[in-house]
Amino acid sequence: MTITQQVIEAQKGSRAAFGALYESMAGDLYRMALYTLGNPQDAEDAVAETFAEAWKGLKNLREPEAFRSWMFRILSFRCKRKIGRYVAQRREIDLDSYYETAEEAAPETATRHAELNEALGTLTVEERSIVLLSVLEGYTLREIAAMLGLPQGTVSSKLSRTLKKLRRQLQENGKEAGK
Repeated sequence: MTITQQVIEAQKGSRAAFGALYESMAGDLYRMALYTLGNPQDAEDAVAETFAEAWKGLKNLREPEAFRSWMFRILSFRCKRKIGRYVAQRREIDLDSYYETAEEAAPETATRHAELNEALGTLTVEERSIVLLSVLEGYTLREIAAMLGLPQGTVSSKLSRTLKKLRRQLQENGKEAGK
């Protein structure tokens, strides 16, 4: 059964179909929430809240084929609300959980991860989401635009500007470390 077919069945009230949708998307949503929020518990909560909201509003989804982008949009808004509530939010992003299956990192790799983590922490939620969806998750600009509810041109320009900003920060960190 395709995702679109599962959505149609779930719209009719099938909990089994909705469960299958959960199984197919929960991991991707969790990774985005974790990168955005930087805290595993908050990420889990955001994903759970996203699925709860989706279940309530599923009957109103007019285009079942847009389910995936609709879910990412709901998650994005949930994450923004959470961050708004936590003024003193933790800015550290747990990149290691993304690379769980990788072999133990060399010391220089761990240093680069820490520098990247620090640089990502300086970005806005939207900038972080765009970079992480593009670079780590491999989504296209069109897919990211749909997920975040932004025009594709805006996503493209923000991605370009944000990558330049990250490069500049990482280069500055490298120069400071070399002193």
